[in-house]
Amino acid sequence: MAQAGFTPISIYYSTTASNIPTAGNLVAGELAINTADGKLYFKNSSNVVTLLASSSVAALTLPVSTANGGTGATSLAAANIPVTNVANSFTGLQTFAGTSSNADLKTSNILETATISATAATGTINYDVTTQSVLYYTTDASGNFTVNFRGSSGTSLNTIMATGESLSATFLVTNGSTAYYNSAVTIDGSSVTPKWQGGSAPTSGNASSIDSYTYVIIKTGSATFTVLASVTKFA
Repeated sequence: MAQAGFTPISIYYSTTASNIPTAGNLVAGELAINTADGKLYFKNSSNVVTLLASSSVAALTLPVSTANGGTGATSLAAANIPVTNVANSFTGLQTFAGTSSNADLKTSNILETATISATAATGTINYDVTTQSVLYYTTDASGNFTVNFRGSSGTSLNTIMATGESLSATFLVTNGSTAYYNSAVTIDGSSVTPKWQGGSAPTSGNASSIDSYTYVIIKTGSATFTVLASVTKFA
């Protein structure tokens, strides 16, 4: 039952334009859109009437109130309202909140972005967390290196993270016969001292292998971070 003051809208997914809503499957006052013919229908007290033809429906905009978390956008597309039976892309931060008895999210799998680059690790390497979850340098490292974590070239990590949030990042470094290692870590250009797995920072890399560095970054205050780091040899 629709809330008082609101008109329910039904979406009819059909393969033929003739499969239009009928007086028998709509209730009085209900709107319906048939995806096959793109027309908007309305059920009055006894009949179904066509309100808008397909060209009008395509241009139809519906205001989205700013109340109760609305965006204020003037169309569903601008409001970024997803359709459940197609792939959707989101450019803004999506927040899922569970309850004290339910988890926030359940999924069968998640695909993470990995940046694969024919680059040799050396010097200061900017790791943009808004770009990837895994950064893989496939050319043999040519020197010890500093990893600088940031949001992007124009956004600090401090800006995109709130206190009490954490993220994980992986850096895969290819080593040849001469091995090099991650000798320093910075966040937004400021030095941090990671807490390394096992209690000791690495003093060398592993020759003829891929060294996998994993970092868990926890924001504990404004521009204040705890970093848990580990390195594993893969050969």
